[in-house]
Amino acid sequence: MPFRLPDDTQRLTVIGKTGSGKTQFASWIFSERSYDRKPWYVYDFKMDDILNQIPAVNHVGIEEKLAKHPGIYMVHPTPADEEAVEKHMWKMWERENIGLYIDEGYMIPDRSPSFQAILTQGRSKRIPVIMLTQRPAWVTRFAFSEADYISLFSLTDVRDQKIVRQFMPLPIEQRLEPYHSWWWDNAKNYKAVLQPVPDKVSILNRFHERLVKPRRRL
Repeated sequence: MPFRLPDDTQRLTVIGKTGSGKTQFASWIFSERSYDRKPWYVYDFKMDDILNQIPAVNHVGIEEKLAKHPGIYMVHPTPADEEAVEKHMWKMWERENIGLYIDEGYMIPDRSPSFQAILTQGRSKRIPVIMLTQRPAWVTRFAFSEADYISLFSLTDVRDQKIVRQFMPLPIEQRLEPYHSWWWDNAKNYKAVLQPVPDKVSILNRFHERLVKPRRRL
């Protein structure tokens, strides 16, 4: 069975400890998504190195109106912005046809009504989600039960492993090579071990090809 990328309505959860390769993998997946056709919002809680080098990104405030045009819209919430983030996600839920990338997922309260609504109703509302987390035990269970795909990198905490086992029938105790990951396609009941994705420069070049060059042609 061939490896499939998520489509424009599906949800991907990427799990792994710091330094395992999850951010680079998620950035690669993101580089192939639909931000050239619809707005995608990025919640960058930790000022990620790759995300903040993406060309032609629009840095916006959490309380600004939602964008109408395609592109990548970067938001940098703080723990003090919890209420504003909740309102922002409700706006996305009401708007529909908009993408959401969250790095790091445990910064969203595990009982967030808006996030749960996006995860459970995202397909019908055409709200694809990419969520990263290094602590599955701190994240809403809907991030796993509603995920169409799960990517798992190295994970050492026993509590986190216990959560993952409930949603992925994989031998997660098996040690993989550095930057390799398990891939679980829930709909196809398909599992695979993935090799490392392209390097950071290649990923950023892909964003450049899709965000900057089309603008120049116009």
